[in-house]
Amino acid sequence: MTFEAVLFDCDGVLVDSEPITNGVLREVLNESGWALTQAECMAIFIGKAVRDERARIEAETGQPLTEAWMEAFYDRRNARLLAELKAVQGAVEAVATIHERVQGRIACASGADRPKVVMQLDLVGLLPLFGERVFSGHDLPRSKPAPDVYLAAAAHLGVDPARCLVVEDTATGAQAGLAAGATVWGYCPEGHGRAFAGLPVARVFSHMDELRGVFAAPLAG
Repeated sequence: MTFEAVLFDCDGVLVDSEPITNGVLREVLNESGWALTQAECMAIFIGKAVRDERARIEAETGQPLTEAWMEAFYDRRNARLLAELKAVQGAVEAVATIHERVQGRIACASGADRPKVVMQLDLVGLLPLFGERVFSGHDLPRSKPAPDVYLAAAAHLGVDPARCLVVEDTATGAQAGLAAGATVWGYCPEGHGRAFAGLPVARVFSHMDELRGVFAAPLAG
């Protein structure tokens, strides 16, 4: 194993939050006048911050995207996550194995707001493994697909991004990892890998047990 650090996306990689978050987002957008199916909502917003689509939301709803609107969405989203969130199957075990293998040099680098990321990691029992090594694109000049959040995580760990593995589930996130100069592996539970078509993702895997198995293998020599 040649990686010195492993940087994880959060939503869709560590926690199965996307259906919950996007379900709530669809509800509030429908209530605001933008009629979307769940599939349409997922296609538009997966891998992005809601604010990244501000212009489109305002055009479709005919209303400004206010802080009050965002806070109401966050409150409803968080209540649903608290009630329903589960870890991605095998993610807790994979992170624990990798944490041990790379001597704690792991980080969570998400495009979501940091309070949400911390809450979710805490809910599924992963926060003790990540500690303060949680980074949000909201806190940086640019979010994914820009590399800022992965560069910040690598810098905090003191590891050259070229020696980092990034684990992502979306094209937007994969682009961010690649732009940072890291190796990117794509998690695709459906197994087809279409999300990463045309991107130089080094490996696509369909279950977290596969990721854990790579890092659990005995060291050569």
